[in-house]
Amino acid sequence: MTTRTWLVRWIYMTVAAHLVVGVLLPLCAGAAVTEGYRRGIEDFFFGADAPAAGKALHVWWISLFGPTVQAAAIWMAGLAVIGDKQRNAFAWAMLILGLLVWAPQDMLISARAHCWINVWIDTLALAVMLPPLLWLCKFDLAFKHGKTKA
Repeated sequence: MTTRTWLVRWIYMTVAAHLVVGVLLPLCAGAAVTEGYRRGIEDFFFGADAPAAGKALHVWWISLFGPTVQAAAIWMAGLAVIGDKQRNAFAWAMLILGLLVWAPQDMLISARAHCWINVWIDTLALAVMLPPLLWLCKFDLAFKHGKTKA
């Protein structure tokens, strides 16, 4: 298996992970497994005793975020398929640009709310996606210009 094939499969796996997380968010938003996460954010906004309405609103927002992540995963999948099948560096570049627009803003907003788990998750997402995407973009651009062979 070539490096390119391995990295493309890696990107497909990260896209699939986004889709799975997007599906699970609405299902698990109010579950006990997310209690600690929710409590940390609620403590920042409400103090030690978040009102029931605040907790319900938080569960609703987490649930609502699930379909957004699902849609983003579908768009990511479309770009990944275009990048893969057409050796299209522009598709890889758009995935890179999307990450570079999203991550700093998400990390800043999370840090302001002292939600460090989000910052770490974002850092992990960047660490597992950016290096392969950068390599794929560079490789496919070189291939387009005849500087490398398949």
